[in-house]
Amino acid sequence: MMKLTRVQDHAIQALMAGIVGAETFDHVFAGIRFDEIEGTMLYAFARNEDVASDIEDSYSPLIAAVASRVLNKQVDVVVVMPKVLQ
Repeated sequence: MMKLTRVQDHAIQALMAGIVGAETFDHVFAGIRFDEIEGTMLYAFARNEDVASDIEDSYSPLIAAVASRVLNKQVDVVVVMPKVLQ
């Protein structure tokens, strides 16, 4: 398991913002934290359960592609949990 650095977390966020646009990013991704990678699974925390579910369902493949680039490591699965579970 590898903890992401703050720079890696922010790089993924910045690239996602550039892809989905500022309005969507602010609405959907506000408060997200890309936390750690284990094997090919990336773990992230979102502000609540509904948002976590929405991000996981709608944006996982996109996040995996962006994270793979940033981390220079294959990411196949993105697991997004509500912050209350961290």
